[in-house]
Order: sequence, then C-alpha cells, then structure tokens
Amino acid sequence: METVKDMLSAWMRAGFESALAGTDADVSRVAVVPSAQPQFGDYQCNDALALGKALKQPPRALAQKALDACAPNESLERMEIAGPGFVNLTLKSDWLARQAQAMGADERLGLPDVGRGRTVILDYSSPNVAKPMHIGHIRSTVIGHALNRIHASLGYRVVADNHLGDWGTQFGILLAGYRRFLDAAALERHPVEELERVYVKSYELTRTDESWLAHCRQELVKLQAGDPESRAQWNRFIELSLGEFNRIYKRLGVTFDLFRGESHYNDSLKDTVALLEAKGLVRESEGALVAFLEEEKLPPCIVRKSDGAFNYATTDIATALARFEEFDPVRIVYVTDERQQLHFRQIFSIVHRLTGRGDTLEHVWFGLMRLPEGTFSTRQGNVIRLDALLDEAERRALDMVRQSSPGMPEAQQRAVARAVGIGAVKYADLSQNPQTTVTFSWDKALALDGNSGPYLQYAYARIASVLDKYAEQFPGQDWRGVPIAFNEPVERALGLALCRFPEAAARAAELFRPSVLADYLYDLAQTYSSFYQNVPFLKAEPGVRESRIGICALVAKTLRKGLAMLGIETPDRI
Repeated sequence: METVKDMLSAWMRAGFESALAGTDADVSRVAVVPSAQPQFGDYQCNDALALGKALKQPPRALAQKALDACAPNESLERMEIAGPGFVNLTLKSDWLARQAQAMGADERLGLPDVGRGRTVILDYSSPNVAKPMHIGHIRSTVIGHALNRIHASLGYRVVADNHLGDWGTQFGILLAGYRRFLDAAALERHPVEELERVYVKSYELTRTDESWLAHCRQELVKLQAGDPESRAQWNRFIELSLGEFNRIYKRLGVTFDLFRGESHYNDSLKDTVALLEAKGLVRESEGALVAFLEEEKLPPCIVRKSDGAFNYATTDIATALARFEEFDPVRIVYVTDERQQLHFRQIFSIVHRLTGRGDTLEHVWFGLMRLPEGTFSTRQGNVIRLDALLDEAERRALDMVRQSSPGMPEAQQRAVARAVGIGAVKYADLSQNPQTTVTFSWDKALALDGNSGPYLQYAYARIASVLDKYAEQFPGQDWRGVPIAFNEPVERALGLALCRFPEAAARAAELFRPSVLADYLYDLAQTYSSFYQNVPFLKAEPGVRESRIGICALVAKTLRKGLAMLGIETPDRI
C-alpha cells in the first residue's frame, strides 16, 4: 500500500510541476507533512514559500496556481491556503475509514515495500571477545536490532553482522596471562568472567613490569604468525565468549545472520593496502603508510603502522570492500558510540575515494551510557553486567505482575515479567534520540509507567481484554463484518493516527532512528486512551459497537506490530 503522505505528496508535486511548467524550478522535493496545527487540516504543504522566493513570485498566488493545476482527489474534503502560502489539506472521514479498513485487512498493515530487491547490512553490538557484556553494550545491541526489524518490515533484505572484537594487542596480554594466572575451576564456572580477570591482572602487570610487557608482545607475534598452540587457545577464547554472548542475545531476543570478527579479514589486509598504494591514495610518512584527507578537512589516517602492522582502519576498509563484493548493499550501517565518529568519517572518505560508494556507508552513532559518577571502564571495575540489569528488570516486573494479576499462574507470571522487564529496558533506550547521552539509573531504565514499554504493553493487553469481553457478551457475532466508521471526532483522530503508522515506520528507517517509531506508538496509545474514555464500546448500539471494536482491534494490531519492530513482546495479559 502507498502511504497517505506519499499519495498526497505525489499529487501536490504534480500540481506544482504543471503550474511551473516552462520555469527552471525544481519541484522534486515538494511534499506534504502532518499538519503542525491539526485544527487547520490533516496535512500541509509548505513548499510554495521556498519556490515563490526562488521564482520571485508571491507564495500564496503560487500555491493557488498549484492547487488549481492539481487533478481531482477523492480523498480530500477541503483544500485551503493559509498564512503566507501554506496549503492545508483535510481528508474525508469516510475515505479515511476505508483506508483504515484496508490497512487492517493487509497482513503488512500498509507498510510500504520500499526495500524489495535491496540489501542493507547492519553492523551492531560487536562486543570484545573475553569480556562480559555490560550495560554499555545495550545501546548498540537494541538500536541495531530494532533497525534490523524495521528495515525487514519494509521489505529490505537485512544482513545483520556482529563484527566481534576478536583480534589485536589485547590477545597477546590475554594469552600470557592465561598461562600464568588462570584459575581452571573459575573458568569452568564462569568462563568469560575468568578470562576478563586474567586479562585485567595481566594488563596491570604490563604497566609495572617491562619484561612482562615484552613477553605479552612475543605472545602476540606468535598468534599473528599462526602458532598452532596460540591459535588453538585463541579459538577457545572465541568459543567460550560466543557461548556467553548468545545466551544474553537469546534473553534479549536479538539475532544475527553473521558473526564475522575483525580476524575474518586478516588475509585481505595486505591486498587492501596494496590497492590503496596502487590508486595513489596513501603515501609514506615517518615509516607509516598514511591517507591524507585535507580535502575532506580530516586528519591523516594511518593504514599501516611504521612497524608494518595493520590497524582498525585497515580492517574496516577491507571489511567494507568485502561487503560490497559479496552483498552489493544499498547501505552499510554501523551502529557504534559517539567516540568513533572521526574514525568512520575517515574510513568513509577513503572508501569513497577508492570505490565512489562512500554515500552507501552510514554511521549511526549514539551517546554513551554513563554512570552518575562517569563512564564505564572494565579496567576500573565500575561496570554493571548486562545479565544483572536483565535479572533486576525481570525481578521488578515480576513484583508488578504479582500485584496486578495475583490469580495468574506462577509460570505465566514469570513469562509476562520477562516480556515486561526486557521490554522496559529496550524501550527506555529506543524511545530516546540515539544521539543523546544516557546517564543510567535503575529507576529510569525500569520505569513501568509513563512513556515506557510497559505502558504500551498495558495498552495492548487492555484492548485484548475488550475483544475477549465482546466475544463473551455477544457469542456468535462477528465485528469483522461491519465496516469501520469515524462518526465522532475522537474516532476520526484515532483513525488518522492509525493511517500514519506506515509513515512513521518509513521515517524511522530513513533517519535510522527507532525513536521515531516509539514516539508514534506512544502517541497512538494516548489517542486510544482518549477514545476509550470518551465513547461507549460494548454498550454502544449494534453496528456502532462493532465498528468501535474493529477500531480497537486495529489499534491492538498496530501496537503489536510496531512493538515487534522494536523487538518488544506484547503479552495478552499483564
């Protein structure tokens, strides 16, 4: 289905194109947006102002010429020009009701299939091997997974790639420490925690003991040279880490198509640097090979160090080239924290010089998760483990479920608490602009009211209860046979909100911001609450009753679909 916004935008654009035929005006960006003041209309077009200025024509007159040139449109009740040249458009209520009915009958809920035949690669989560996941990992993981589900819902082929930190200097430190400090029993009980302890102990020793630092460097050289014993132990680190990571991903309902760490691209690093040299994109400086990026107003980027070693920049360039060749994506999206902005600007510039496809690369950066006293640091030991966060979320949610539904069986209470607790953690992150910095607090992360995941889950569960009551009170009757009608203002407002779901999903994908979809769902739930409080449902007259039950069902279906796109479950009972 075409979204209402896209339909009206195309119609308005055609009017401007006809009205401005023979001029050099660019009307390709003409579009409508939801009205900023709903009392004046449902959508508005503001492009007459900019076009009028460019053409030195009065914007109101230009807007009128465009409306006069537009073809008849059966969806519109009213078209008005306001202020200096705004075009206000009001939809017919019966047309809006038919649109909502069609949306409800569509298994995709009217979501546009804009991604068909197009591939998007999403690079997210990317924890470091041999380090437990903590709440600093939550943002990349849940934002990336939400973008995965949003794009997939719009028809894209999504390749979710977990680019693990499985290579580099730290493994020389870990290998040396493993052979000297390992507690085998602790490794059996809590493998990743023990590997982290060993790493921290070994790292601390490198800061005070030069001979130990030299030993760690020797271990790294052996690993990079392919020493069988070192490689076998390194593979064991990866195996143990993936076991722990996948256990947490399962709790979060997060999935990946690929687990390709930095090491996956080792064999192509030499050829990648050779290609950069052949293209004249790097030159030697103080023994290192460097890409100078003055044209982009960026600092130089080292792609091979003076000792001949490669670095993260080399790996990321090789990774992008390999992804282009294997998947031919329309986008490669990297979901990382704000500290990597300069790194990716440099990488994207180099890749663009090399391939001309820099506009294919997108860095979705997010603000850091902080503690009130500062940032997280594994070395400082001030992290909150992700397992502990999820355990606490489920515990608090279970207390709430036991209070609200004391008669619910224990097993069901725990299942609901899991969905509500995990949903609260995810929504607390996804409902914010990703680029905000989040200061973590238990109360904020696990809020169970207000603009929260549990609020939306409650809204869905309340509607499920209404549908059950209808079935109990009117056995044998089917509300699905009665068309939806918007006769009351609050019904129409809810219908308009429902029809904007595809627009919100498309906008969330376009901006790479799940918060756009979260904001939409919260507004929908609030509009539904007003609808619920202001008109009778089960006590309404026949026909009207079924129409309103149909509206309820469509709201529930939309909430369920939208929350699923954010990776949040919707229990029927809470």
